[in-house]
Amino acid sequence: MPNQHPDFAQLKQFALDAVQEAGRQALAFFGKGRSSLKFDEDLVTEMELRLMESFQQRLEASFPGHQAYLNNHDNEGYSHEGERYLWIFDPLDGVANFQAGIPIWSTSVALVDNFWPVLGTISLPSTGDVYYAHAGREATWGDSVVRTSFQDSISDESLLLTYSRFHQRYRTTFPGKIRNFGCTNAHVAFVAMGRAEAAIVANESYQDLAAARVLIESAGGKIYRLDGSEFFLNEYMDGKKIEEPLLVGSAEICAQVSACLQPVE
Repeated sequence: MPNQHPDFAQLKQFALDAVQEAGRQALAFFGKGRSSLKFDEDLVTEMELRLMESFQQRLEASFPGHQAYLNNHDNEGYSHEGERYLWIFDPLDGVANFQAGIPIWSTSVALVDNFWPVLGTISLPSTGDVYYAHAGREATWGDSVVRTSFQDSISDESLLLTYSRFHQRYRTTFPGKIRNFGCTNAHVAFVAMGRAEAAIVANESYQDLAAARVLIESAGGKIYRLDGSEFFLNEYMDGKKIEEPLLVGSAEICAQVSACLQPVE
């Protein structure tokens, strides 16, 4: 497909095919880490390199003029013509779960057109769940349209998803349940479909959140700083780590969750 300006149906199909094929390839490594190691770096590195190479080959064959994001991407070459598309592929989120054989981990693909997020798709290969969002339109889970929770206030039945070691950094008066499933993309997807009211994420990067951003915004939420101000992911396109924790959900719910948090001194 030499055309550098494909129609959106082609872009969408490429993203869905790519994320699901990556998931199928990753399943061959799933749960096969050495049990004697807390983190089997060799297994994860081999899998990620193989999936990244496969994605880049698929991209070159389908859209030769498009770019693949790298953490040290310097944004040179962007234009309103042939170099306008940038694909962000994250082969694995939820490394500890993946190595241990726990079925909550993901692969994701996002597309940026001249710095503007266009689409994002997240696959949870072990469960068969696929989430897709087209910026400015509806978010879907399979064939079903999803939205963030219709609740406008938190209660003892609310669910907040957090990251590991959250309890070491914050005390909380959150009235509901707090859980960590070990995969940021899964957390954001659960918020996007209303299964959880909000999520707190930390230690992320542009690559980690590119698809999740499109999904949560299409579902009616956003990513916020803990003080309630809007977070701008494009500020991290250079690959630097996002040091601060972030809130994901609707503005109303995130403001209420923020009020429940107190940093541990």
